[in-house]
Amino acid sequence: MSDGTKWSDLRLRLMSAALIVPVALFCIWRGGLLYDAMILLVVLGMTHEALNLTRGALSRWRAGLFHAWPLAALAAAFKGAWGPAIWIAGVGFVFGPARWAALAVVIAGGLSLVWLRHLPEVGLASVLFVIVVVMVSDTGAYATGRIFGGPKLAPRISPGKTRSGAIGGLVCAALAGGAMARLAAPWDWVGGLVWGAVLGIAAQAGDLAESAAKRQAGVKDSGSLIPGHGGLLDRFDALLVAGPLAALVSLAVAGRPFWSAGLGDLARSLFSSPAGLG
Repeated sequence: MSDGTKWSDLRLRLMSAALIVPVALFCIWRGGLLYDAMILLVVLGMTHEALNLTRGALSRWRAGLFHAWPLAALAAAFKGAWGPAIWIAGVGFVFGPARWAALAVVIAGGLSLVWLRHLPEVGLASVLFVIVVVMVSDTGAYATGRIFGGPKLAPRISPGKTRSGAIGGLVCAALAGGAMARLAAPWDWVGGLVWGAVLGIAAQAGDLAESAAKRQAGVKDSGSLIPGHGGLLDRFDALLVAGPLAALVSLAVAGRPFWSAGLGDLARSLFSSPAGLG
């Protein structure tokens, strides 16, 4: 493979990022209604793509209900009714197993990003930590995979991914986590390294899971909305796993950054009721 072929999609990826990243960062920084509206739109777009990836057509009214399902869950979350929001995601089985799985993953991703941003004191840092780690993991895997090549990671699922890329992405995720923790909470940058690596693994798992879903559906991309990346699911698949994981960990360390959680915190949380999920 020539250098030109290996890097053929880099220009489009960079151009898309140059447009999307500043807008997303502004919404994240402002928080509130602007951030919630951004999450709502992204979740709606991912829901549409998820429906297209599942086999079999739905009637018009059922398709409309499918798209409204995550909006109802997010509306409950915006009002602080987290219990009903999670319940709405849980009863999506009425659409069948495959669509339920897709719907649950998208809703969990959206709810987790809303939960993290709404955390008192640490909300902005928490969302930025997750997003930066996921982005750096993806970029690191992309770059190291094309530079070093080597054996494929999972050729039957995603032929383009290499083991060198997976290792590079994991190292970059850990370093990004440590750097973000150092900036936000200097006393626990080691926790940032550890949880950066854990989220890096989660991000790669999400990427592979979406690749498997696309292969099952017989398509290359989930959509064509983002040049160089494909659809929204192609761009945010890693966040759909890393985000919920970070949100779950945050329940163990109320009032503290989630990356400060240790084994003791996680163990204690198993025997206590999560706060704020009423």
